[in-house]
Amino acid sequence: MANRRDFLKVGSVAGAGMLVSGTGFWPASAADEPPRRQGANDRLNVAIIGAGGQGGGNLANIAGLKENIVALCDTDTRRCWGNLQRFAKVPFYLDFRAMLEKQRNIDAVVVSTPDHQHAVAAAMAIRMGKHAYVEKPLTHDVWEARQLRVLAAKHKVATQMGNQGTSNGNLRTAVEIIRAGAIGDVREVHVWTNRPIWPQGIANRPKPQDAPQGLHWDLWLGTAPSRPYNQAYAPFAWRGWWDYGTGAIGDMACHTMNLAFMALNLRDPRTIAADVAGKVNNETAPEGCTITYEFPERGNLVPCRMMWYERRLPPAEKFMGQTPSGSGCLLVGSKGTLYSPSDYGGEYRLLPMNAFEGYRPPKPTLPRSPGHHAEWIRACKGGPAAMSNFDYAGPLTEMALLGNVAIRVGQRITWDAEKMQCPGCPAADRYIRREYRKGWTL
Repeated sequence: MANRRDFLKVGSVAGAGMLVSGTGFWPASAADEPPRRQGANDRLNVAIIGAGGQGGGNLANIAGLKENIVALCDTDTRRCWGNLQRFAKVPFYLDFRAMLEKQRNIDAVVVSTPDHQHAVAAAMAIRMGKHAYVEKPLTHDVWEARQLRVLAAKHKVATQMGNQGTSNGNLRTAVEIIRAGAIGDVREVHVWTNRPIWPQGIANRPKPQDAPQGLHWDLWLGTAPSRPYNQAYAPFAWRGWWDYGTGAIGDMACHTMNLAFMALNLRDPRTIAADVAGKVNNETAPEGCTITYEFPERGNLVPCRMMWYERRLPPAEKFMGQTPSGSGCLLVGSKGTLYSPSDYGGEYRLLPMNAFEGYRPPKPTLPRSPGHHAEWIRACKGGPAAMSNFDYAGPLTEMALLGNVAIRVGQRITWDAEKMQCPGCPAADRYIRREYRKGWTL
């Protein structure tokens, strides 16, 4: 009988339809009890899809809240080996499809895979009535984000995206300040990031290499087109490759645009245009860019332009003498500017500082969070919806990823949100909704 160390050495022994326990292998057809309803005092049975890297952090947070970790899934046993040892009695799977089909006691899933697998894993779980936490960006494609939002509403499950700053009290205070009119009408937003911090602007694929032991490359590829392994793709730099990641926008926009999106209801931009550093290619995102989103009136909110900068900064005068941070956002209003010098919106300053000396924020109108993961767990047990539930996270992800569509088509696009099309630009269709590899469906 093989143990987990043997499994790491000869991982291909346990195919997609097998699970691994602390004592060995057995067919994953051994189903547990059926799904159940949770009360506020019950422990949630959570499955972790992607158990290394960011997934390992999510696993630690959920386990720290004393919920039951009942299944682990990852395509790379090396990446999650420490967690396999820490949770040695928890069943382990290589393929989330087998896990969800075979193990019936799962109440909720946490999806922390590369971007191209987010939607298929979450959608399968949601259709089975399981609550879902999905890392940012919610999906790889615009169309996928819309589908997850619809599915979550249909199946009435508790959801949350992993843009952790949403639960920060300072971000919520900044939103309340803007909504209260402290800086006036906001017609201009600047958001910037120091990403990419991985290679991009690469037009040619690297030479094939043998996949390392423990990495099940075909399962890792999932929905993406088949190609030979190279260490340039996994485990880290996949973010820059279009087939798997969504570049700097996917990595950071759902964090750094979040404050402005929430405060100004920046859904459904009218037009999007990209100014790209270097040539656009079909393999990787560009080395840097500036993307301009134009938003029409939104209820009583005035039209607004948002600029997104990668490896670039807004004009110096916008900072009013403040030192620019590596990442952050500026909301420029008719009465002043709110400056958040952080990725997550957890810090803010009102500018010019002398004009806001002694200013006190308005009385809170938004609920405060018990903590990002705790907020989702509470929702799973019948409490209020997490603030970054898919009704919120879906439109935020759609808006952000439209920047990638503009990059790839190489022209200014107009967005018809209802039809999910860019009128007059049929070339955009393939970037709004990509084709999956045979054997993978949403």
